[in-house]
Amino acid sequence: MLDAASWAGRLGGDTFLAQTYHRSYAHFPGTANTAGLFSWDDLNRIIATQRLEPPRLRLSADGEMVPLHRYAIPTTNRRAVTWSRIQPADFHAQLKDGASLVLDAVEKIHPAVGAAAEGLERFLGTPVQANAYASWTDREGFGLHWDDHDVVVVQVHGSKRWRLYGSTREAPTFRDVESPERPKGGPVADIVLAPGDVLYLPRGWWHAVTADQGTESLHLTFGMVPHTGADLMLWVVDQLRSSLALRKDIPRFASLVEQSDFIEAVRREVLGMMADPRLVERWAQSIDTTDLGHAIPSLPYVDGLPARPEITVKLTAPRGRLTANPAHSTVTFSAAGTAWDFAESAAPVLGTLLTGQPTTLGEMADSTGLEIKDVAELVSALIEGHAVAVVGTAL
Repeated sequence: MLDAASWAGRLGGDTFLAQTYHRSYAHFPGTANTAGLFSWDDLNRIIATQRLEPPRLRLSADGEMVPLHRYAIPTTNRRAVTWSRIQPADFHAQLKDGASLVLDAVEKIHPAVGAAAEGLERFLGTPVQANAYASWTDREGFGLHWDDHDVVVVQVHGSKRWRLYGSTREAPTFRDVESPERPKGGPVADIVLAPGDVLYLPRGWWHAVTADQGTESLHLTFGMVPHTGADLMLWVVDQLRSSLALRKDIPRFASLVEQSDFIEAVRREVLGMMADPRLVERWAQSIDTTDLGHAIPSLPYVDGLPARPEITVKLTAPRGRLTANPAHSTVTFSAAGTAWDFAESAAPVLGTLLTGQPTTLGEMADSTGLEIKDVAELVSALIEGHAVAVVGTAL
C-alpha cells in the first residue's frame, strides 16, 4: 500500500523534503511494492469499459499525438451519443510500431492508484494526478522534453530508460515569460528503472524516456501541482479583500498625489501581511483545509447514517486538519472548506479519519468508547460537508 507513511519511507521522509524536493532528481531502487497497484489486466479493463477520448487516452510517437482515426472508429448509439471505439488490432499495430500509450488521471477510475495518489498528497501537501504510460519499443513517445510540475515515477512492469539532462531555466512555469532552452551536451544521469523502482524528478528537468531494454514497459507517473510565489501573492490578495485600501477604486483620473497616496495605502497593507514570519504556515493551512478533495456520494444513505457498526467510511479531503482548543475543551476539524467544532471526546474518531484509511463506525466506537449512534451522527455531519464518504455500505 502506498499511503502517506509508506511514501515518506520510500522517498526518504524529512531528508527528502529538506534536501531533494524541488532541488534535484533521486532514484530509489526497489522501494515500491507494486503488487495490486496497477496491472496490464487493469489497463485492458479500463480501455474496454470506459469511454475515454483524447487527450485522456492517447497514443504518442516522436512527440506527436497519433491521429485517433488510426486506431479507433466513431460509434453512435440510439440516443445519438457518439464516442470513439478502440479497434484492438489497429491499436496493437500502432503500439507495435513504436507509439506510447498514455492514460491520464488513472486515480479517478482505479481505486488502488487513487489511494496511492491520496497518500502522496498527504505526504507532500499538494494535489496529485496519476498517469499510466505503456511502451513496447525504443522509439521515444515524447522526445526530449520538460514538465511544469514535479513527478514521482513508479515502474510497475518491465524496464524503462530515463536520460536526465537537468534544467536550463530555474523553476519554469506553465505561464512563463520565456521558454527554457534545449539542453546542450549529454545527460547528467542515465537510469534504467526496473519493477518497483521509484524516480523523483523536479519540474523543469529535461528528460528523454524510451523502452529500449527489450521488454514492454508499464509505469505510473504521479504529477504534483506546483505552488509558486505567484500563488502565494494571489492568496495574500484574497486575504486582504476585507481591507478598505484594497476595496477602493483605483484613482486613475485623480492627481498624481492622490494616486501616490492610494498606492502607498495598498503597499502598507501588503507589506504588513508579508511581514508575518508564519505567513507560509497560514497559507498552507488555508489551502489544505479549503481544498475540496475527491467528493464521493454515500448512497443509499441520503438522510444521515444509521447506527450500524459495519458501515465503512473514509476521509475524501486528504489534507484535512485537527486543532485542539484546550480553553474550551473542544477540537476543530477543518476540511473541504468547512470547519466543525466538536467536544474533545471526538478527537480520536477524527484522528482515525485523518489517516485516510477506510474504517467502520464500529471500529471508531470501540477505540474511543463512544456510542455507535454518536459516531454515526458525527460522521453524518462530515458527509454533509463533503469531507467524508461511505465506501462500504454494509448492504
